[in-house]
Amino acid sequence: VQLQAFGGGLVQPGGSLRLSCAASGSIFSIYDMGWYRQAPGKQRQLVAHITRGGSTNYVDSVKGRFTISKDNAKNTVYLQMNSLKPEDTAVYYCNANHPSFDINFWGQGTEVTVSS
Repeated sequence: VQLQAFGGGLVQPGGSLRLSCAASGSIFSIYDMGWYRQAPGKQRQLVAHITRGGSTNYVDSVKGRFTISKDNAKNTVYLQMNSLKPEDTAVYYCNANHPSFDINFWGQGTEVTVSS
């Protein structure tokens, strides 16, 4: 499984970005997908998660602002980020997790900077 994440950039506080993660094949029926982020000096944390069945969950700090979704036809998972805050600044990584075997694949990070 290969994952390619893109869509990061510099945005002002209150702005929006949409991250995309393209998978190398039709994996969404097998793998749960997630977006993680890692800010400088901090541990990587799970931001948003979508299961094979489409159930979603979010870390409390992004609830109501971020939305994870997936397009099975395009083998792509998205993270729509609205009302961005400086504390959202981090490198964002997409992840594919096989829930039965705890196998993980990671995309390369895409950097998001929220600053005026």
